[in-house]
Amino acid sequence: MAKRRTKWLSFTLTAGAALLLAACGGGNEEASDNNAGTDGEKVSIEFWSFWGSGLRRDAIEEIIEDFNTSQDEIEVEYVYQPWGDIWTKSLASIAAGDPPDVIVQDINSVQQRAEAEQSTNIQEYIEQDGNEMESTFYPHLWETVFYEDNAYALPFNTDTQVLFYNKDAFEEAGLDPEAPPATWEELEEYARALDVKAGNSWERIGFYPLWNLGADVWALNADNGVSWFDEEGNVKINTPKKVEALEWVLEWQDYYGPETINSYEAEFGNGVADPFISGLVGIRAQNINYYTNLLENAPEDFNFGVAPLPEYEEGSGNWSWGGGFVLEIPKGAENPEASYEFMKYLTSTEVQEKFGLNSFDIMANQEANTNLIEHPDLDEEGQMIYEMADRNLESTVITPVPLTAPDFSPLVNEQIDGAMLGNQSAQEALNAAQASVENLVEQNQ
Repeated sequence: MAKRRTKWLSFTLTAGAALLLAACGGGNEEASDNNAGTDGEKVSIEFWSFWGSGLRRDAIEEIIEDFNTSQDEIEVEYVYQPWGDIWTKSLASIAAGDPPDVIVQDINSVQQRAEAEQSTNIQEYIEQDGNEMESTFYPHLWETVFYEDNAYALPFNTDTQVLFYNKDAFEEAGLDPEAPPATWEELEEYARALDVKAGNSWERIGFYPLWNLGADVWALNADNGVSWFDEEGNVKINTPKKVEALEWVLEWQDYYGPETINSYEAEFGNGVADPFISGLVGIRAQNINYYTNLLENAPEDFNFGVAPLPEYEEGSGNWSWGGGFVLEIPKGAENPEASYEFMKYLTSTEVQEKFGLNSFDIMANQEANTNLIEHPDLDEEGQMIYEMADRNLESTVITPVPLTAPDFSPLVNEQIDGAMLGNQSAQEALNAAQASVENLVEQNQ
């Protein structure tokens, strides 16, 4: 087992990364005047994110320092905004006519902000660069930034859901630690082997599907990667496979019992209280950058593996879900040219590598992720995480919120909650959700 790495990794950006800044203020006289400011002073721009502590804050602060010292056109001021507050404050600042220049935003709602005129169309800047940006990013991430054939953001990072499993617990239960469950059926078999019960108390739960993942992820996993909407925007909630997926989730709840699940959840926490680290759970579905929690809190000899989400059935595909974040210029920002140059810098290969080294986020820049798989500053374990992430993206679905159904989630979740409480069957719940969301779409067309 590789020794756990807890310190922040840093490396100096090479001249190659700094060279992309040569475009700052260049291109035409008007852009040069806008970027350079008066009397040769740097243009000052404000960057908002929610990275306020730990390795991500360390990384972004050094990246900004590198940017500021590597050229004399733009000065970036970093402003931390707490999670959740950042977006309400952004809306208020846009309404007041005093927004930040660059902000980190959710990848699944780019179109909503573009339609509401809350973000800046950056298509002209991309075209001035010869449309090279398209080849920089993973295709499914690049598709999310468009509204009416114009780009309104640049992808920054993404994620994917996988299984983390305790190899020592596998061996103890007579399971092969190098052969994680490949299908839902195998997942059930492995979980039962891992379960440890003493009387009426559970000392270890093999697996429970709704710890850290929602029913929506298992629904798209079962239904060939189709989420609540298909690619054409049609509502696909009450499909046979999704009904089976919700029934499967309900079976897990019935097996362990709501009281057991609730008591476990009441004890869940971070760090040393993590149920996977403490051995209370044998297999845990998680975002892949959960690895950072293991680095910081698990013992050095903690022996774990990482695997794709199992297939619904053999051959159906290891479909997973991913979210992520983009960089946007809010509507009304004073220096869009300078803001775009900073966004390009943040999505450049070397900068993305630097951020990824410390966050274990999946970076939007394809080359950066590929480089991280064999990066010399990562041990074998860290390289394994990036290899798994890169491979898992091939079957990871991003689910942008449709413009015709901006507030659909509560309608679906309400019905699923009703099924979990035993008030209705899986079929009844998804039928009701289908009807409610179809009605919402009709109202917004």
